[in-house]
Amino acid sequence: MSARRTRVFRVAAEEWRALARNRVAMIASVTLAALLVTSALLGVEQRDATQAARARYQATADEAFDAQPDRHPHRMVHYGQFVFRPLSALAFFDPGVEGFTGNTVFLEGHRQNSANFSEARQSSLLLRFGQLTPAFVLQTLAPLLIVFLAFGAVAREREQGTLRLLLAQGLRPSELALGKLGAHAGVVAAIAAPALLVLAAAGLAGWVPPMPGLLLMSGYLLYLSIWAVGALLVSLWVRRARDAMLVLVAVWMGVVILAPRLLPELAVARVPTPTRIETDVAIHQELKRLGDSHDPDDPYFSAFKAKTLARYGVDSVEALPVQWAGLVAMEGERMTSGLFDRHARDAFAREAEQNQLVRRFGVLSPLIAVRQLSMSLAATDTESHQDFLEQVERHRYAFVQALNLLQVTKIPNQNAGADPRIAAAHWKTLPGFTYRPPDVLQRAGDRIQANLLVLGCWLVALLVGCGLAARRLEEASR
Repeated sequence: MSARRTRVFRVAAEEWRALARNRVAMIASVTLAALLVTSALLGVEQRDATQAARARYQATADEAFDAQPDRHPHRMVHYGQFVFRPLSALAFFDPGVEGFTGNTVFLEGHRQNSANFSEARQSSLLLRFGQLTPAFVLQTLAPLLIVFLAFGAVAREREQGTLRLLLAQGLRPSELALGKLGAHAGVVAAIAAPALLVLAAAGLAGWVPPMPGLLLMSGYLLYLSIWAVGALLVSLWVRRARDAMLVLVAVWMGVVILAPRLLPELAVARVPTPTRIETDVAIHQELKRLGDSHDPDDPYFSAFKAKTLARYGVDSVEALPVQWAGLVAMEGERMTSGLFDRHARDAFAREAEQNQLVRRFGVLSPLIAVRQLSMSLAATDTESHQDFLEQVERHRYAFVQALNLLQVTKIPNQNAGADPRIAAAHWKTLPGFTYRPPDVLQRAGDRIQANLLVLGCWLVALLVGCGLAARRLEEASR
């Protein structure tokens, strides 16, 4: 056993020595490490700057709202508020869908607005091909470097005739494969080391929660190991190094370049979603059927009027102790918000179905699995954005109803026809929005486990393939 281990270590050491002598490989490795460190530092700086800007805009919007003069509460309902989404701690590492979903929501009565001002709409088309982030470097560029370093691990030995000499000296093919695996496992560790150090430093500084950071790097180590083992498998099976390189580059283009861009289009074609205009038209038609609060003869609000008069024990709206128009506004907001929520849930369900369809292809593409894992742990996935919109809508409804309640209780019913106003001090009593980020391990635990399992199964399957290829090589050498 000791002699076998020594031979495996020698093979690994020789592979490392060969890689160290390859000047192009060393330059490429150093360049990739520099890209990882640079992208991480730029990501942290950009995240901090974006977070500070959004906090500043939020404070400015809140101050502008609080500084409004004495007004009718319903005017303030239409004046509205702006809400800016804060960035997650790991957004610098993997921004996920942040650049495409928008970050600002305008809150007003009778409407449920979507998020606006996404980076993709304000930047060049290059953003759609990937930002320079640690996640992009590890997902896209690192596999290509691993392929370049490992494609000739065995095929080159076969072409140069050294493989036959090694086997003639008693080295078994399984020992050769283990040694090459050990060497390129070290390559994977060296490639991922800068990102590991950045996450470790961020964790020690308290910027990043420890468990999501640990799971994030575990997922990327599995992903890069898949490429290293896959490259070795192809090198074991293919006779010429040139053919191995062509096969691996073709696989890289299909898995990394084509699949992430084709699968979302297939998902949209399979599960189509209505456009914003179609949704607005459908909502408007349903609102007309529900009831029109501005129509005194509307059947629903006529019945609501009768119930309200009976509850207060009066015969007319003028005799109500509270303002009738404010009660109508509260009831109308309740009805419209319920309708908006139903359409939003339907849209979220369609997006979830599309995402689930894409995730199923993680079985065929490890990039999909690591990308979904990375976005879930960084809280920059679609589900995190939907959680933000749901919290914003709950705040919008409470904000509008609080203003409607001020109209009900603070404005005398007898003055409903004039232009009554209430004191500006009331605007400062309204609740402000505070986003509460969910626990990613609790919210996305099932998806995280599933993606880690997919990556683990990919690695195990490729290791089994390497074992079979080594056995085949041993049988051929007899």
